[in-house]
Amino acid sequence: MDAIDAKIVRALQRDGRLTNLELAEEVGLSPSPCLRRVKNLEAAGIIQGYSALVDQKACGFPITCLVRIRLANHGQDTVRAFEQKIAETDAVLDCYLMTGGADYELRVVARSLDDYEQLVRQTIQTLPGIASIETSFAYGVVKKSRILPVIAQKGA
Repeated sequence: MDAIDAKIVRALQRDGRLTNLELAEEVGLSPSPCLRRVKNLEAAGIIQGYSALVDQKACGFPITCLVRIRLANHGQDTVRAFEQKIAETDAVLDCYLMTGGADYELRVVARSLDDYEQLVRQTIQTLPGIASIETSFAYGVVKKSRILPVIAQKGA
């Protein structure tokens, strides 16, 4: 990724609705080479898609839960069943495989504390192999970004 590709990626992260003409102007290219670079970035998997940023509170999900889960055993069947169920659960926005005391950390949204309780009782606790579930509730946001600090690769 050279400096122009990095500019393109940064610009599209800030505003994925830029037209090719607007993007080309912003990064200092003519439209044809700009579009070619965007297509190459998409083909390389650097740009994986485009989406709208949605306000979770405005959509009725005011609660953010950070959930740490430890498994009692790490057999293939247990891990596969856990990860599959988590992947299918819409309220789980992110799931990270962790080092340290927890095996997984989830970011979950909920409409209410009762809604979160139902998710734990009806989904998470029903999975085999759960040793512990520890939840923290976010009561504010200091920084939330989806923009990677993309820079040109050396030698590009």
